[in-house]
Formats: sequence, C-alpha cells, structure tokens
Amino acid sequence: MTIVNLSNGDGSQKPPSVTTTDVLIIGTGPAGASLACFLASYGIRGIMVSSCPTNADTPRAHITNMAAMECLRDIGLDVECNRLATSGKNMMHTRWAYSMAGEEFARIHAWGHDPKRKGDYETASPCDPVDLPQTLLEPILVRYATLNGFNCRFDTTFVDFTQDQDGTTSTLQDNITGVKYKIRSKYLFGADGARSEVFRQAELPLDVRPDQGLAFNVHLKADLSSYMQYRTGCLHWLLQPDREHPLFGWACIARMVKPWDEWLFIVLPERGKELECNPTNEEWLTRMKEFIGDDSIHTEILGVSKWRINDVVAEKFSNGRVFCLGDAVHRHPPSNGLGSNTCIQDAYNLAWKVAYVLKGQASPSILETYTTERQPVGRGVVTRANQSFRHHGPVWDALGVSLPNTDDRKRALDELTHATPNGRSRRAALQSAIEETEHEYHALGTEMGQFYKSSAVYSADEQTSFFTPEVVAQDPDLVLTRSTYPGCRVPHVWLNNATPVQRISSIDLAGGGAYTIYTGIGGEAWKYAATQVGSELGIKINCYSIGFRQDYEDVYFDWARVRGVDETGCVLVRPDRFVSWRCNEVLVDKAQCVAQLQEVMLSILGYQVETR
Repeated sequence: MTIVNLSNGDGSQKPPSVTTTDVLIIGTGPAGASLACFLASYGIRGIMVSSCPTNADTPRAHITNMAAMECLRDIGLDVECNRLATSGKNMMHTRWAYSMAGEEFARIHAWGHDPKRKGDYETASPCDPVDLPQTLLEPILVRYATLNGFNCRFDTTFVDFTQDQDGTTSTLQDNITGVKYKIRSKYLFGADGARSEVFRQAELPLDVRPDQGLAFNVHLKADLSSYMQYRTGCLHWLLQPDREHPLFGWACIARMVKPWDEWLFIVLPERGKELECNPTNEEWLTRMKEFIGDDSIHTEILGVSKWRINDVVAEKFSNGRVFCLGDAVHRHPPSNGLGSNTCIQDAYNLAWKVAYVLKGQASPSILETYTTERQPVGRGVVTRANQSFRHHGPVWDALGVSLPNTDDRKRALDELTHATPNGRSRRAALQSAIEETEHEYHALGTEMGQFYKSSAVYSADEQTSFFTPEVVAQDPDLVLTRSTYPGCRVPHVWLNNATPVQRISSIDLAGGGAYTIYTGIGGEAWKYAATQVGSELGIKINCYSIGFRQDYEDVYFDWARVRGVDETGCVLVRPDRFVSWRCNEVLVDKAQCVAQLQEVMLSILGYQVETR
C-alpha cells in the first residue's frame, strides 16, 4: 500500500499523491465493517473510512439474528458477540402496556422463546439470536478488520469517485486538516448508510415508496430493574389511550439497550402532525417519565434523533466496479430486527466473490450475481419490515388508541372489560392482532430462508423446482424450509465422531473461504474429484463423508433426513454456506465425477462453458 505524505516539512502542502489499495470501503457501520472483516479473512487488504469521529454513538440496531451470527461464526466473531450480548432470557417477550411501571395489555413470546417454536429455532442453526447494541457490535468488527490487514480512518469524508475498466479513484477529505487526497482501488464499496454519497454518484436506480412518517429515538438512562422481574422482554409498546398526549409523543416502543438501566425509547408522533413537532428537552423528559410511569425514577436523556419510516430499495446494487450494500440500498423500519442483519449478510455474500476475483479464482462476471441474489432479499426485507409495522395498526385499533378524541379512547379501553357483544368483539380483535405480530417476532423464514437463483448456483440437474406445493403452502415468513436444493442455505445438523467428542454443526464443515462437498458411504469418488478439480482450478474444495463410520457420524440421522440426495451423491456448498449444486448419486467412475464437478465449478465461477 502506498502511503500519502502531504507535508513538506515547512508547513506547506504538497499536491496530493495517490494511495493505492485493493479495496476501499466507505462506511464503518455493520455493513462496511463486516465487509472489511470478511475480506480480511481471505487475506485481502484495504482501507475503510467514516466521516464520523468514531463508531456508532447511539445503540440503533440491536438484534443480531441467527443468519448474521452464522456469518460472524465463520470468522470466529460469534464468541465475542455472545460474550458482550445481553442474556437471551432478557429477549423473552414483546409487551404492550400502559407504561413501564403500569398495567399490561398483552404480551407475545419473541425470538425463539415461544414453547411452540423453540424446536424450529434449535434445528435452524447452531447459533442463537442475541441482543447486541450497535455501539458494541461495531467496535468488534472494526477491531477484527484492523488487526487483519485493513486500515481504518475516521473523520474522513468521501467526496467523489471516477472509475475506469481497471479500478476506481476516490477523493477523500480529512475532516481535521481539510486536506483532500486520492485513493486508487480495484473496487469501491458504498456502505455509507441511508444518505450514501457513493450510491448517489453511482446513479443506481431506486424504488421509493411512500413512507410511514417520522419517528424519534430517545436514548436515556433510567434504572427500571425493580420493575423488570415480571416484565422481561427487550421491546415494550407503551400506549396511553385514555389521556391527552403531546403531538410528538403519541406512542412509544421502549427498547432495552442493557438491562435494566439503559433504554432507547422510539417515539411516534401523532400521524400527520410530524412537521409541528419541535419539543424542548423539558418536554421530552416529561413525556419519558409518563411512559416510564414512576416519577421517583431518575431519568437522564442522553440524546434525541429523528428518522423516517422508509420503504426504499435499490433496483441495482452495483455499477461497474462500485458496489453498494446495507442501508445504502435498502431502508426500512426496525421491525423484525432485519437492518444490521441484512447488512452483514450483504457483506458475506459479496466478500467471497470479490476475494475470488482478486485472487484470480473466479471470473469478474461472478460479481454480477451480487445484485441478482441480494436485491430480491433486500426487497423482501423492506416489504416485510413495513408490513410488520402496519400490523400494529389493528392492535392500536383494538385498544382504541387510533380514535380521534380522549373520551372515545377511554370508552374503547373500558369496553375491553365488558361482558357485552362489543366487549367480546374488541377482545377477540386484540387477540387476533397480537397473534399477527408473530410475523415480526418469530419470522424465522424471513430471517433464515433466503433463496438464491443466479449463475453462481447450478440447478440444471434438478428435476423439480424448490417451490413444491408443500413449500408454497407454508407461510414463508414464519416457516424455514431446510433443504439442500441449490440456492438454499446448507441445513444445520449436529454431527459427531464414532467415539464421541465435541459435537460439530454441519455448517461448520463449510465456509472458511473454501467450497465444500458433503457425501456419504459409497461417495469416495467425490473426494478424488474435489482434489483433482481444486488443483486444476487453483481453489480449495473440501470434501467430507457423513454417515456410519465416516468422517462424521450422523448421530441423530438428521442429515439423512435433509440431505436430499442418495448416500453416494454429493452436495456442493459455496464459501458463504449456500448450496451451489448437488448430484443425486455417484457417477459411473472417478473420471466422470471429475468431469462433472469441473463443468459445474467453471459454470458457477462465472466462466463460459458448454453445458450439457
């Protein structure tokens, strides 16, 4: 890496030279910092910059779901995340209540704690969802990246870029000195958030739909531990239909940052009155105390920020050698906790492809599959998050919160207690509305069920579609279909040795920057093929046999239930742990296995080959 020297030694400034590096990442949030981590794990070196003076100073994102944890697990960061995260038991519920200290209206189990859903979560992944505020996650990511080959520069503003067929040249400005300088990189990545300047200059098309208004984040300190023993949960909807409220404080979601003295109160102003809201600090403090419900509790407001409840997704995620990810290309409310999780998964999908191209192990055409695979995911995430936010409307209606005046709201709330047809109807509506929010708090299919269809997935050998009548009949948001169909996340099952030792997940056999083949008894030819084809293509292809007295024992017979091919067949998994191809049974001889695997590998690595 060439180092810029801007000083002449006498106080004057030299014309800026150009620093050269493989990759330049704009943004050090969950998207940019995780991309740096994943690229660093491949030995790629680069620079990441942020216009901010440090990591996130407010705990915006907090839920890290199992899919994102699996990505971080691949480079060993799940251990540190689990160490710093809040205990899972504190994520047990989402509640609807009058105030933090007051009466409760309803609650629902969340994030895998529903007794009816625990098995679904345990079979989906070796990881658990965790509550890890962005203020703690970002330093973990930045530290890993900087210890493994990336330089990080805060207080540095991205100005502009130009690109040609060989790379990009970016202009940056040091916010402290005001000095501008240039960085030449093979690829430029815009992970600079919802107001991404990289995205704007890349002129990527954007699908913008009407938003759902304004919201405020109020970060505060208040020790509520005396109330939380029987109110355990990380989200608390606070609704006070029977009293007058200021325009800026119509409803609130109290979100645990750290139990039980640090909180983020997400406050919704009265719909349509957002532009009239300009509360003072005293007004904020008064309203926060009303939502807490106990004036004796010392409350300190640490900061207030505002944001819009967006419904935005880019139609393309890249232009030439410029790629955008995270909030730069999909913006939505925090419902379902999908924000930073989707950022991390964008980065995980993109990193291995960039690394393979930089190392000459794949054709640059494979980079086109980033948009092909991740744009539908981004659209789905934006749609799901906005729909989940709208699902709270029926809850508000059942509690009378949406009615126009205080008297009507009081009558509606009181009606919930009446043994009348109207009371019965209102209680049934409340139950139905709360149950529908399961699509936010137990959306396992949305979190884990991404399905990729692109040239980096080889499905020509499949006789049927993944979307069978059985799959189509399921609720795709709630239900995860575990399958080895090409384009699916490789299923998690627990494996062991014939003489038992520490168990290992099937997903841990994959990843680590390599392609992986899973086979079984009678599939020895695939090991030979993996060695031969890997050597010819200059890439690592691991191969493991799973079954009775094989490399790994299928102790619960779970792999036999989900592998989808004969024992002698094979399942080929990409470095990002998605299935790229499978063959139902071993072919006639080793030579045929080698030929078939080579054809598949050349195809999914982006090279033009003549397929059968």
